[in-house]
Amino acid sequence: MKQLWCLAGTMEFTAPSAPEQAEALMPVQTSDFGQDLLYILKKAVNALHPDLLAAAGVCLSLIAITLLVSVLKRFSGKAEKTVVLSGVVTAGLLLLKESNALINLAAETVRSISEYGKLLLPVLTGAMAAEGGGIASAALYAGTAFFDAFLSGLIATLLVPMVYMFLVLSLANSATGENALKSMADLIKSAMTWSLKMILYIFTAYMGITGVVSGTADAAALKATKLTISGMIPVVGGILSDASEAVIVGAGVMKNAVGIYGLLALCAILLSPFLKIGVQYLLLKATAAVCDMLDAKEISGVVKAFCGGMGILLGMTGAVCMMQLISTVCFMKGFQ
Repeated sequence: MKQLWCLAGTMEFTAPSAPEQAEALMPVQTSDFGQDLLYILKKAVNALHPDLLAAAGVCLSLIAITLLVSVLKRFSGKAEKTVVLSGVVTAGLLLLKESNALINLAAETVRSISEYGKLLLPVLTGAMAAEGGGIASAALYAGTAFFDAFLSGLIATLLVPMVYMFLVLSLANSATGENALKSMADLIKSAMTWSLKMILYIFTAYMGITGVVSGTADAAALKATKLTISGMIPVVGGILSDASEAVIVGAGVMKNAVGIYGLLALCAILLSPFLKIGVQYLLLKATAAVCDMLDAKEISGVVKAFCGGMGILLGMTGAVCMMQLISTVCFMKGFQ
């Protein structure tokens, strides 16, 4: 656990340590956010080498399958449909195996980010309340907890199964050429994309409105409290008022220190899985372009569909992490 102390008010705020895999990417000290983030990114990229080779191997296999199908089509005559179907099924099975691992990785990353947020946000809430932002901290925490639970539950129970449905329907469409299957796959993809966007839009709107309204109320209450202490307590009222301000400033400094560590930890949790899925996404895009040039549009369609599935996974993990990052920054900004 990374411990951060606020001596002014004898308060201790403890930033929860990142999960084991993410902790391996974290710098020893978190003094400069920009440099520390670059450090985490470099370590994540360096650790990507085996996954890059595996993804490249899959894409080369897809290109080989496409090339073979393209050649056999020219000499198959009436068996052309059988050749194409065999190629589509082979490519689909290969992609399903790889995609299943990445879907599980994305789901686990969503859980890890959500679980870390549940440990980080109470610390930030307490620090912000000690700074004088009781109303704002409660509102921010309640909003983040609700939206995080809702989005994480939606991904686990609905969106992940929908990704599988999208991939299977896309594969079936490429194998059979049925437009109805393509329409169903497109509808599922649109529903997943729309859901993620709408939740983030509503969340950011809530955080913005909450920050303004509750922040104004907290600032007014804090000012009234300091004036009351200064006026009601003889002799030492002014001193106590100044001391309370020192405690508040100290709490704010500790809150931001915890927040910076939390931001870096969230990035460390996200980066490795995000890069793994992202590499597969980019390589599949390039592979689809090659398949188009080899006159195998059916296989190209399968590759493009799985590429779209990787894009949805990137959106899922990115949305959950972005929600936690936005919330942490709002806590660090405070109620001023």
